[in-house]
Amino acid sequence: MTGTEEEHRRARDGAGGDLASAPLAQLREAVSHATAAVRGDGSESSRSLRLERPKHAGQGDYATNAAMLLAPALRTRPPKIAELLARELHQELGELLERTEVAGPGFLNLFLSDAWYRRALRDLVAAGERFGAGQTTAPERILIEFVSANPTGPLVAHSGRHAAYGDSLVRILERYGHAVSSEYYFNDAGSQVELLGASVKARARGEEVPPGGYAGEYVAELAAVIPDAADGDVGELAQTAVELLLARIKQTLDRYGVHFDTFFLERTLHEGSPSPLEVVLARLEEAGALYRSEGALWMRTTAYGDDKDRVVVRTGGEPTYLASDLAYMVNKRDRGFERQLNPLGADHHAYVGELKAAAAALLGDPDAIEVPMIQFVHLVEGSQRAAMSKRKGAFVTLDELLDEIGVDATRFFMLRSSHDRTLDLDVELARRQSAENPVYYVQYAHARISSMLRRVSAGRLEEASAVRSDWGEGQLDPAERNLIKKLASFPDELAEAATRRAPHRIAAYALELAQEFTAFYRDCRVVGATPEPVESFRIALSAVSGRMIGTSLELLGVSAPESM
Repeated sequence: MTGTEEEHRRARDGAGGDLASAPLAQLREAVSHATAAVRGDGSESSRSLRLERPKHAGQGDYATNAAMLLAPALRTRPPKIAELLARELHQELGELLERTEVAGPGFLNLFLSDAWYRRALRDLVAAGERFGAGQTTAPERILIEFVSANPTGPLVAHSGRHAAYGDSLVRILERYGHAVSSEYYFNDAGSQVELLGASVKARARGEEVPPGGYAGEYVAELAAVIPDAADGDVGELAQTAVELLLARIKQTLDRYGVHFDTFFLERTLHEGSPSPLEVVLARLEEAGALYRSEGALWMRTTAYGDDKDRVVVRTGGEPTYLASDLAYMVNKRDRGFERQLNPLGADHHAYVGELKAAAAALLGDPDAIEVPMIQFVHLVEGSQRAAMSKRKGAFVTLDELLDEIGVDATRFFMLRSSHDRTLDLDVELARRQSAENPVYYVQYAHARISSMLRRVSAGRLEEASAVRSDWGEGQLDPAERNLIKKLASFPDELAEAATRRAPHRIAAYALELAQEFTAFYRDCRVVGATPEPVESFRIALSAVSGRMIGTSLELLGVSAPESM
């Protein structure tokens, strides 16, 4: 089991940090205690023990599979064990558990009382802004290197998915409890940069770009602003063009709300005597991991799990991408990062094996580097798809997309689907200001809560939002219960998003929470509700809902407006 899988297991079981005081963690603990009591030996609960929301209404608030897990050891039918568990849980939870029901092959459905929901809201109010934070039981120093598009053109719309994914993952992992740094790796060395310089020179001369060169209009713009580009040295032109493009890339990222801790230049790996690259290659050669064949230098990556050996220095003496990445990987390790996350585009899928082999050889652990694969983005408007190719010059830039639909819509739409699925971004829908647009819907819910709470005086809001012991009047509305359940599930969603490297979980949670609040707001009067404890309860519930919608949007890098 890898460290990530182990952490996911602990997150699922409700262990660690502030989560221990969360409503669902308390409920899991009660189920765990009941399971141990029925087992009779006091041993740790099975890692497969689950507490989940049933898929169908009428099957309780939560269900557990504990009875089926105990059956082999106790040599008793699961339904009978479920009855024993129910007895223990009633003793454990008291008035918080209304009733239980044995279902199917031995699931135990739990029907919680209004008292549990009121206590859950008190816990949510008491937790404040840090609800769900700091859950990890094994904090790591993590470096996430993302976007890292070749500085041979402006950022295209597809890079917006990489940028939103990486930036959101930084936010999620930090809230989960890791120490996270973000980095952009500029490939400012190699043949593609020389080709950019040659393309600029050709445009300055009014000529066609060389075969495989960059034909975009931006190349002609570079040629127009670089002095004496028509007669300049190709290498110098390339570096000047790269500097100009890097500045534009940084401006676009800043506009997009993506801010990197460091920008790393590939050429620094080739500088010095010996250079960092030469040091790493010498180390691998000493270890017998390199060999020469057909004039090239190869690495025995098959010895570390790859499907074939890889060239690290070509016959002409030029290092490959892998060679630079070897030195870069060691550089990250030497800076103290225990885990390296390197999201790559789907067209780099074959490169994963090389990186894993390199990590095994140089870091001693192939899992020290993780490579989430980011699938392609298609911009769709009507029946048309936009093509994207820097070299052909037919592409939509990220800035153009931001001009069209804005930062918030771009980020939310880029994150609403799992990163490992191709994304069709409906530009017309993203532009629409209606409930059909998910980001508009979520933001509108936050603005509605803010607007409603502004109608409450500061003193009354503070009084109503305090942890109260007199919230016990009347029966809760189903919409109140559903909203509290969704709020209470945030630590689990954050844990899943962090351990699965899946920001789309937070986007889905934000939308579902907004939907639950909208149903609550439709069914339950808040300001002016009687008696006063009911109004206070609903004001507190609304305030927590607004806070958690705002937190979810912040994790996505999307604004949470107070008015719309």
